[in-house]
Amino acid sequence: MKTFLLFLLAIVALFIFLANLGPLILLAVGVFLLYVIFKQFSKAESTGAKVMWVILGLIVLSMTVSNVFAIVGLLALYILYLLFKKEKSDDSGYNTSRSSANESSDPFTNFERQWADLNK
Repeated sequence: MKTFLLFLLAIVALFIFLANLGPLILLAVGVFLLYVIFKQFSKAESTGAKVMWVILGLIVLSMTVSNVFAIVGLLALYILYLLFKKEKSDDSGYNTSRSSANESSDPFTNFERQWADLNK
């Protein structure tokens, strides 16, 4: 039952992420524009140019920060990441070898043991 609920949670998070894909793209564009504006601000030598880049940066920053739906999409993507990470760690437990915990995990010891089993 727990696996089924985690699967449903993953499906819901995937749909939320896909529904907010457009705002996420706009958030990425806004962050890229802020980076470009910061680089141009750093290169500008005159005070007028620096003031223009600051004003433009504030406009782009206000448009980027007001994109609340992108934050919801990022949260859904993070939940998907946590679910897949948990599933990946759960899968690694199923692939354990048949040897007991007290045996050595040295590959040469295991090879010698397996070779002796084959020669029997």
